[in-house]
Formats: sequence, structure tokens, C-alpha cells
Amino acid sequence: MSTKQKTVDVSIMGRSYKVACADDERDALRAAVEYLDRKMSEIKRAGKIAGTERIAVMAALNISHELLSCRETGSAFDIEALKRKMNSMKATLDATLAGEERLL
Repeated sequence: MSTKQKTVDVSIMGRSYKVACADDERDALRAAVEYLDRKMSEIKRAGKIAGTERIAVMAALNISHELLSCRETGSAFDIEALKRKMNSMKATLDATLAGEERLL
């Protein structure tokens, strides 16, 4: 298990960030970034909140609420199910993009 930190480039709502991350946590970081980006984009599309900082705070509150609701109900987050779903999505994207590459 590697604990050496490396910098990973991520993008959230079109802004680039460099995040220190251990090699063995890179997939989890990317999943978290995708989830946060999706939540922030949903809030932005709703059009009720302006400004990236306010959108980020609302996304953090929504995600915190989701986490606390899971804890209260005793329902555990199934990370393995998430990993399976992400791998399935990745395979679908890879297959789709492979077809696109042949067109170029």
C-alpha cells in the first residue's frame, strides 16, 4: 500500500485544482471530485444561488445532510457497489470513446 503523496489535477465546475493524494487513494479522490462537481452543477443549474463559493457551501451542506441521514438510519454507504457501478460506467465510456477514435 503506497502512502506517497503525489499531485493530482482535478476540475470542479470548470476550475482546475491540484490536490495531494496517495496513489492508492486516487480513484476515491476522482469519485469524490465527480460527485462534488455533479452536486455543484445541479445547484448552479437550479439558478437560485449565484457565486461559486455559495454554490460550494450549499453542495457541502447537501452532502453533509446525506451523510448524516445515512448515519441516523443506520444505512451504510456501499463503497463496493459504487466501485462496481463506476467500473461499469468506465467500461461503457471506454467502449464509446474507442468507437469515436476510429472515426478520427
